[in-house]
Amino acid sequence: MRYRTIGTDPGTRREVSVLSLGAMLFGTATDEATSMAILDRYAEAGGTFIDTSGNYAFWENGGQGGESENLLGRWRRSRGVGDEIVIATKVGGRPLAPGTSYVDNPEGLSAKIIRESAERSRERLGMDRLHLMYAHIEDTRVPLRETVEGFADLVADGTVGMLGVSNHWTWRVERARAIAAAAGLPGYEVLQYQHSYLRRRTDRRMELSADGDLGTTSGDLLSYLRENPELTLVAYGPLLRGGYVRPDKLGAGLEGPANEARKAALAAVAAETGATVNQVVLSWLIGGEIPVLPLVGCSSVAQLDEALGAVDLDLTADQRARLDAAGAG
Repeated sequence: MRYRTIGTDPGTRREVSVLSLGAMLFGTATDEATSMAILDRYAEAGGTFIDTSGNYAFWENGGQGGESENLLGRWRRSRGVGDEIVIATKVGGRPLAPGTSYVDNPEGLSAKIIRESAERSRERLGMDRLHLMYAHIEDTRVPLRETVEGFADLVADGTVGMLGVSNHWTWRVERARAIAAAAGLPGYEVLQYQHSYLRRRTDRRMELSADGDLGTTSGDLLSYLRENPELTLVAYGPLLRGGYVRPDKLGAGLEGPANEARKAALAAVAAETGATVNQVVLSWLIGGEIPVLPLVGCSSVAQLDEALGAVDLDLTADQRARLDAAGAG
């Protein structure tokens, strides 16, 4: 396994594995035995960065979520796992009542909700301090200052270590960080967005979800990361839900000649390296100009083993250049 530092504060920054494991469906769509086996294999391989949320997976049972955190808590206790494995969770997207969702009835990012959600997550996970907590989705109803101060209070009293943000407009991320910096408070250090090798057509983004392109990396966000190298990008959905090997699963916005050129480049590099297309994608992300920590969701140990194989796949400068240039312009 390879590792990378996230965070800048000496008291909270951590070394984490370059491949993060998503636990979104653990305990629901992925049954407990399989989930435990995947977690065991990940830890055995040196994996140390697991992602969950307090609202996972409410859509599977018409509830409010919590199944993923509960399962992770049972795994941690049964295996004696401590702070050597970093757990990231989120606040903001839990539906306020069963049968509703984050689109029409989200908990949001008020100081009160941030505190209550953190306490629920700590109890489920069995942790004294949450290693990393993200603001999961936008909440424009609450002043940014209240959200920033609510998160900072959790860091100050030791409830949370590091802070992160996902699915926010880039300008809102910068404004929140500026508010924190001006007040001498901890700010967002880890950014989580959907990011992969194939690029979604910008003219289709607003048709794809209620939030438009909030969850997808844009040129604006990538430029922001280049100017702020102390920030870490965690990429969810790096394998496009199996779309690299199942074109019928790619969905709208990923068609067109540019992505056809990228697919051809991927296939060529995979053939040269003897790796799978998925492994090439993950390796490209891990070793890119903007280093990325891919977040993979697995429903079997075999899927995890394939992803783990990408960690030691070193693309040559020529291979990386061809991948970067494919479909450009």
